[in-house]
Amino acid sequence: MATKEQIIAKAKEAILDFDEDVAAEVAQEALDAGVSPVELIEDGFTAAMTEVGEQFEAGTLFLPHVIAASEAMSAGVTVLTPELEKLATETKSKGKIVIGTIEGDIHSIGKDIVATMLKIAGFKVVDLGRDVPITSYVEKAKEIKADVVASSALMTTTMVNQIQIEEQLKEAGIRDSLKTMVGGAPVTQDWATKIGADIYGENATDVVTKLNALF
Repeated sequence: MATKEQIIAKAKEAILDFDEDVAAEVAQEALDAGVSPVELIEDGFTAAMTEVGEQFEAGTLFLPHVIAASEAMSAGVTVLTPELEKLATETKSKGKIVIGTIEGDIHSIGKDIVATMLKIAGFKVVDLGRDVPITSYVEKAKEIKADVVASSALMTTTMVNQIQIEEQLKEAGIRDSLKTMVGGAPVTQDWATKIGADIYGENATDVVTKLNALF
């Protein structure tokens, strides 16, 4: 029987090898061995995705690698989802969050990790995906009476669209009834302040910490 450490190491390896089948197998192995799905995601899958992200930034990995890694992570998380949902129902839902990668941007790796971690932390998360039109954020926020609207941008050319979220939420008359959060590689606290966003999320852990404090 593999130890918890071995299972987590194997999970990390599966993502770094872009292997969906192994990621799903490890997830099942973790559940069978009683390893916390939260731990497996944080210390295995997410840790590996962070490495992939760093290698992408350094130019040693390319977009197809990033997509392959995030698909491997998705395969693993899919296996863990029923157990995660059980955990989430045991904790009272803290708030409703609409999240997506901003219009014009097809990178979803960081946003996917944040969405997963927020679900684990007990938030109700509606993930709109990537390249999300500004109107979709606004419509979904109105529909579910969202507490937070979160957008991720991974390019300086698309982060300007985060201003539009602020503007359109104001036009829709719901800006005062919710919080906005921005994140992504080029995004900074200064940018968040400048455009009037309530929260800057540096990474998944930072986002969960800040939203836990808020709710």
